[in-house]
Amino acid sequence: MAESAAGRSDLRWHRPLITGLLVGAVLGVLVTAAVGLPRAGRGLTAIARHAMEIALPKWGTTEPVNEIVYGSRGWDTFGETFLLLAAVMATVVLTRGREPRHEYVGESSAGLSEQRQADPAEGANPGETVAREAEKQEEEEAPAPDDTDSDPLGTPAPERAAAMTVVVRVVARAAAPILIVAGIYQAAWGYTPGGGFPAGVVLSGVVILLYAGLGHRAVRRVVRPSLLEPIEMFGAALLIAVGLVGLIRKHSFLDNWLPLAPQQTIRSGGTLQLNSLAELIEVATGITVAIFAMLSIKHEWAPDSDDNDDNDDPGSRT
Repeated sequence: MAESAAGRSDLRWHRPLITGLLVGAVLGVLVTAAVGLPRAGRGLTAIARHAMEIALPKWGTTEPVNEIVYGSRGWDTFGETFLLLAAVMATVVLTRGREPRHEYVGESSAGLSEQRQADPAEGANPGETVAREAEKQEEEEAPAPDDTDSDPLGTPAPERAAAMTVVVRVVARAAAPILIVAGIYQAAWGYTPGGGFPAGVVLSGVVILLYAGLGHRAVRRVVRPSLLEPIEMFGAALLIAVGLVGLIRKHSFLDNWLPLAPQQTIRSGGTLQLNSLAELIEVATGITVAIFAMLSIKHEWAPDSDDNDDNDDPGSRT
């Protein structure tokens, strides 16, 4: 008992000590970085001067960060985009059911054929069948989620409401258009910090916000594999096409081949804007596809063959 009490006492002091050391080290790094920032009257560093010398004459943009992301390091961004595409494809493959899919969320037919095989209507477990029929009848008799906004104040909410409270629904509706405009602005204006990658994350976040606040009916017309997956492929193909045209016309992949527009205009940046647009399309649809594919995972009714073999083997029970 004495040894265990001493161990707990050491652990009680050990964790705060390590936490304090880590916090102090991070704080020291941040203070050192803040002190070393260049002052207003100080000249540009060599890398910053190099970026401005490339951004202005070659791309016609005053935003060197976007030039580095989509210009000087365009290959890096190209690889990140298709790494995201590969992750989305892997997620879709791992979450795809054994039956044809019609929508990401709310698939009423998910696993229906396998359920009939493993649990027929006249099978050995009629109680489960009766329970499922009762649950289905309860879902049919429940009020539609779209009626929640038209109910007068003070009306009790339905037991199986798909939407959240009126405060959350109002805030979601008010924030969605603001976030959409902000996301498009990030990708459209190349002379301001932003770009297609963060803009795509913002737009996919809008879809998730509406889904969480208003339910699936609010986004079901948009969140469909037949719509999102071709759009995602179009964004990836657009990025490849912009690079190939640069390779043909300028002998350099992803090089600028558009005429330069006046600085700080929506067309400044040449093909940087096209690359940013392709990123916006691919990232927004890709993240949405991945998230709703994971949300649409359904229960596999039919057991695997290995599970059947193990259950049939008396030795496996021991």
